[in-house]
Amino acid sequence: MLFRQIFDEKLAQYAYLIGCQATREAIIFDPERDIDQYIALAEREGMAIVAAADTHIHADYLSGLREFAERGVRVYASDEGGDDWKYEFLQGSSYDHVLLRDGDTFQVGNIRFTALHTPGHTPEHVSYLVTDLGGGASEPMGIISGDFVFVGDLGRPDLLESAAGVAGAMEPSAYRLYGSVQRFLGLDDYLQVWPAHGAGSACGKALGAVPESTVGYERRYNTAIRAAEGGPDAFVKAILDGQPEPPMYFARMKRDNRHGPPVLGALPSPQHIYAGDIPALLAEDRVVVLDTRLDRSAFLAHHLPGALYAPLNKSFNAAAGSVLDETQHIVLFAEEEHVEEAVRDLFRIGLDHIIGYLTPDSLGAYQEAGGDMETIEEIDITDLAARADCAPLHVLDVRGSVEFAEAHLPKAQNIAYTRLIPRRNEITTTLPIAVHCKSGARSAVAAALLARWGHNVIHVGGDFDAFVHAAP
Repeated sequence: MLFRQIFDEKLAQYAYLIGCQATREAIIFDPERDIDQYIALAEREGMAIVAAADTHIHADYLSGLREFAERGVRVYASDEGGDDWKYEFLQGSSYDHVLLRDGDTFQVGNIRFTALHTPGHTPEHVSYLVTDLGGGASEPMGIISGDFVFVGDLGRPDLLESAAGVAGAMEPSAYRLYGSVQRFLGLDDYLQVWPAHGAGSACGKALGAVPESTVGYERRYNTAIRAAEGGPDAFVKAILDGQPEPPMYFARMKRDNRHGPPVLGALPSPQHIYAGDIPALLAEDRVVVLDTRLDRSAFLAHHLPGALYAPLNKSFNAAAGSVLDETQHIVLFAEEEHVEEAVRDLFRIGLDHIIGYLTPDSLGAYQEAGGDMETIEEIDITDLAARADCAPLHVLDVRGSVEFAEAHLPKAQNIAYTRLIPRRNEITTTLPIAVHCKSGARSAVAAALLARWGHNVIHVGGDFDAFVHAAP
């Protein structure tokens, strides 16, 4: 049996390519939308992908299931969860597809997969037991656990309510998750656990960075599973406590994965935009420049009018998905060698209208020709009090609510940077807004969005925790 775990660092997402070496057939589990990466990997391994499967309707990225189905590949998906949580694009379609219920089995080559209904994170969630029949096994060797069991954590059960807006779904989902945990605890200790996410994912609150585990290890050391020892009520309280605010785009991912993501077939190919084209672009309402520089101080000092900011690092998807919407026409500001990386990342979260890209050379030529630029004032948090003494300020803390509850500045307003757009109407001040987070990273993203909305913004950098602990 061939087994390959494919990791997306920015989304902290794992997909799995599993192949039968006798028949050279393979299946991909939980693929992202840009399926070319998996096809290329399979070809390098001498395999052909003949099937694709999802564990659930994802909230953090667009699934590649439909892209595979369009190419004639058989796809497997859950038929559990009730009428409200079906893969609508598969229902009654001509796609080669199989909808699975609890206990259903199928094979790819000499490998058997058994679907287990493991609801809680989502109502329709299924996990897959993997048995290598070709290797002589009659029992499974591992479980593809999706967003059910992570290393050190469980998939959060609040997203239907906190992200998708299904009122009253949170507690019932948590109780269903408790029931799924009891089923997991009935599995053999030796079974390997292959989760869909690792540390850095917003689909849990304390995911480990180790890429895989075992049932026995998680039984002993997974904090969320251990909470189930106190019974269902204690478990529900523990699993719902302290969950961070989900990024704004999660609701859109849920919708699109359920209805079926638009099929594009290939990555967008944005055109190179030169200095002379910039004024016309800035005059178009639907166009937004997304500046991807890692140096946030350089962005704050000089950027194009109305530009948004999302540095091309591990937080790029969360930042971009929190400040952009699917209708905007995006112009990337990035080094040419990083354009495809940024396009691929945006493509994975359904931001497809990438019409062009600007390089530092193009922007430099625009500046030299006298083109308009904007600046956002930047100060250190140690200077905030002195700055406020000069004129009144409105302090906006864009950390998560859990962080805010632990320590915050007097009279500060708290809105997580991932939730600024849906909570925009709560920012009613006419004062200059001093925006801060823990280190200045999230607040730089927020500052650019607030400035685009027309607010007078001051970015507050520096180490917030050190500042608070040093205060008398």
